[in-house]
Amino acid sequence: MKAKLFDAMPRLEDDAVLLRGLVPADAEGLARLIADDRAYRWLPTFLAEKQAPDAAQAIAYINGRCFRERESLILGIFLKESGDFCGLAEFYGYKDALHKVCTGYRLREPFWGRGIATRALGLMVDYLYGQTDIELITASTMVENRASARVLEKNGYLMTARAVPEDWGYPEPTIADKWFR
Repeated sequence: MKAKLFDAMPRLEDDAVLLRGLVPADAEGLARLIADDRAYRWLPTFLAEKQAPDAAQAIAYINGRCFRERESLILGIFLKESGDFCGLAEFYGYKDALHKVCTGYRLREPFWGRGIATRALGLMVDYLYGQTDIELITASTMVENRASARVLEKNGYLMTARAVPEDWGYPEPTIADKWFR
């Protein structure tokens, strides 16, 4: 029998990238991500790390309430060789009865275009289908965010709906593409 998504905080890795739970020592890297406006221009306004007054409290919230109440399972993305904090990988929108979850990721700008998001998402998908009872994985991207769409396509996601309105916390609905894996 496969595990449930929130049974434990996973540690996922390949030869270059490591995804793991955040620890207090990661606060400086997380603070750099949170301060990177370009990293958030394609993302909803209500992300977990943006809800706390500082990065240390965001880590406590992510590892506490978010995980405990099954709102989101958020892992840090790190380069294995250097240990650099690159960004966050997130499992959200968990529906246990449907065996469904949504995936998301965000990287600090210095790590864009290096295949890190593609690797991180690949690790996430392999984990979900290989070690958990998840059967349906979805994602959403703003229509303008072609880089994120390419990451999804490289990981076998298919677009299921184009340019549909979604509530991402902005004054007007966000026009987004919906993806399935």
